[in-house]
Amino acid sequence: MIRLSPRFKRKVTSILPFGIIWLITGLIFLFVEYAIISTMKSVENLPVSNIVLSPKIIVFASISVFVLGCLVGFIEVYFINKFFARVSFRLKILSKLLIYSLMFFAVIFIFYMLAASIEMKESVFSRIVYDRYLIFLFSMTNLSTSVQIAFSLLLSLIYAEVEDNLGQAVFLNFFTGKYHRPVVEQRIFMFTDMKDSTSIAETMGHIRYFDFLRHYYEDLSDAIINSYGEVYQYIGDEIVISWNTNKSSAVEHSLRCFFMMKEDLAKKRDWYLDHFGTFPAFKGALHLGEVTTGEIGALKKEIFFTGDVLNTAARIQGLCTKYGVDLLVSKAVVDALDLNLVISHMGSTSLKGKKETVELYTIGLNQPYL
Repeated sequence: MIRLSPRFKRKVTSILPFGIIWLITGLIFLFVEYAIISTMKSVENLPVSNIVLSPKIIVFASISVFVLGCLVGFIEVYFINKFFARVSFRLKILSKLLIYSLMFFAVIFIFYMLAASIEMKESVFSRIVYDRYLIFLFSMTNLSTSVQIAFSLLLSLIYAEVEDNLGQAVFLNFFTGKYHRPVVEQRIFMFTDMKDSTSIAETMGHIRYFDFLRHYYEDLSDAIINSYGEVYQYIGDEIVISWNTNKSSAVEHSLRCFFMMKEDLAKKRDWYLDHFGTFPAFKGALHLGEVTTGEIGALKKEIFFTGDVLNTAARIQGLCTKYGVDLLVSKAVVDALDLNLVISHMGSTSLKGKKETVELYTIGLNQPYL
């Protein structure tokens, strides 16, 4: 059985909504246009239209616009979007609309000229074929098709930007209403914190440090995606990542995420030293427990987690320097593991504001089992 990678699944999940948006808008335009034509026929006694809605035509039109939407999504996700990663929202939407419009114009022009050439049995470069295209270009059929394409494009591009800004998981949760009512879940959280970030920021200055952080976040994103992690928050140089423990191997994925993040950064060590004169090492902590998850906010909605597990994970992460390790995990995480790992017990400690002590462990880096 073929096992799809997390990155591929994520891309497919991003592409499919393009097809769904194009399908819905296409059907709406089809029925609206048909309704208008039917009204005009009854009032003005116009000739019978060649467009007759039937189950076959509806199925064919649905498949066609869905495939076309998915094609746009494929081009967007795999090619065009990466060239506009650091462009403002307005400029990004306008630029992409122009690019896709020119692309569709060229495709329609080429295929119409070829079809007209075949039908009229004339050369594709003949004047008569070109005149036929000009008639089509300024026809209501082309105008209505262009409006439909432009509207579908605009809607799908806005969707893509909203999803990109909210995060895929958060967007889907908002859309499905999963957390409209608070839900109690078992989750694992990883808190990561860049080492010596304060001194690095003071040395670089805030503008250069911002660029440094941007690259740092980007270089850690592949590990998060490939381990099925969900970014809960970016807090300065800290990243809070979460996994739902109801999903299989969630604890193992969280550990794998930490090790892959370390490995991905290590591969770019020389690049960071050449461009910024320093390397962004980090430490992290893992803890799991029960949280209440729901939508919260008056002026701005977000998916919010509340529970002792977050506070505990944050405080455990703050002890990494004290114990001289890059990773600390709680006993709850160790007990949930189903892997043969080299685990070192660091002892029990009390956390600020808590009566009960917490047993801490560390796991050696570059574990072959992950």
